[in-house]
Amino acid sequence: MKISVVGAGYVGVVLSAGLAKLGHEIILVDIEEEKVNKINEGKAPFYEKGLDELISEVKDKIKATLNLKDAIKDTELTFICVGTPSRKEGYMHTEYIKAVCMEIGLTLLRKQEKHYIVIKSTVLPGTTEECIKIVSDVSGKKMPNDFSFAMNPEFLREGNAVHDFFNQDRIVIGSTDKEIIGKVKQAYQGLDSPILETKLREAEMIKYANNAFLATKISFINEIGNICKKFDIDTNVVAKGIGMDFRIGPHFLRSGIGFGGSCFPKDVSALAYKATEKGYAPRLLNAVLEINRDQPMKLLNIMDNKLNGKIKGKNIAILGLSFKADTDDTRESPSLQIIKELLLEQANLHVYDPSAMEHVKKLFPHLTYSANAQEAIDSSDIVLLLTEWPEFENLDYKDKHVLDGKNVFDADKTHLRPKNYEGICW
Repeated sequence: MKISVVGAGYVGVVLSAGLAKLGHEIILVDIEEEKVNKINEGKAPFYEKGLDELISEVKDKIKATLNLKDAIKDTELTFICVGTPSRKEGYMHTEYIKAVCMEIGLTLLRKQEKHYIVIKSTVLPGTTEECIKIVSDVSGKKMPNDFSFAMNPEFLREGNAVHDFFNQDRIVIGSTDKEIIGKVKQAYQGLDSPILETKLREAEMIKYANNAFLATKISFINEIGNICKKFDIDTNVVAKGIGMDFRIGPHFLRSGIGFGGSCFPKDVSALAYKATEKGYAPRLLNAVLEINRDQPMKLLNIMDNKLNGKIKGKNIAILGLSFKADTDDTRESPSLQIIKELLLEQANLHVYDPSAMEHVKKLFPHLTYSANAQEAIDSSDIVLLLTEWPEFENLDYKDKHVLDGKNVFDADKTHLRPKNYEGICW
């Protein structure tokens, strides 16, 4: 198939490379020329484990462009993967998606063949229906005869997105048009994944319910961890014990400084905001967000006690800036909140991350960025572990106080723990 993908972010690039590997011809559209040039050179525009190698392998099947209209004219199926940013109170912006739909509608004025449009961006229930109306109003054409829409949410984990694309737990396709459902199935042909067919709003809600549940598991184990800390109990052992119950499972029971990234904070906030707007008070979702907001401060409180409240002028190593390992994504990273608090306390920060430092330099250009993790440790009085990069397991921490916020040294690695070590909630 000839497929266009709009948006060269994490979802769009991984999707494009994956579909190309499955044998399709891909036109990837973005408004940033630098991203377009990198992809056409056979390189990933950001760090994601295994993505550079995959793009290099399939570069003959991917063409990147700034021209959305030509991409629509030259393909039969379009995946929309643009961002849906939200404000702090949870309101979600859908302007980018609607602008793309406007351009698609204008292009369909001059296209005779039926076009198939799939929204992959995370959108609240009812958004796809709004997009259908935009395309219809602009083009004067009707669904499903002239064009068709489907909702196909993504469930890829950053840091494991390439693996997850080829090993999907399920593929959800929401639409009332069997024809476009068949086209989406054809796009994914070659993957051994179960397919769930739903209505549009059900597909939209599945994504939010999925992320809200996973975020809830994280805030739950952090709450349990905070309690365990009071009883001098290793939360990691407790998590392992309850994770062996098949009804609970071991995943997302890793306590620490909380969740970040482009999905969980934004999606839970958006769902809570929309529920409130509809007249329902989402008490559990609000509690999940409140626990997550407070969690990074738990680590700072431990550090404050270690230093007897004397943080001003102290040299502090910050190891890890991305919200999780194997990605350079710093969006909503708890590390950034901790850095802001320590700067207010006038601490001297020595920062290191194997992939994310360039992003953080744009926000905090005056920090001391170390060439490697050991250099940051050697320059510090105390070390904060804020991302679970494996390389942090095998360093010489000397006799420095080491505070672990991301379970770098979990229950299976107690023998590797530095001499003066303490976890945030274990």
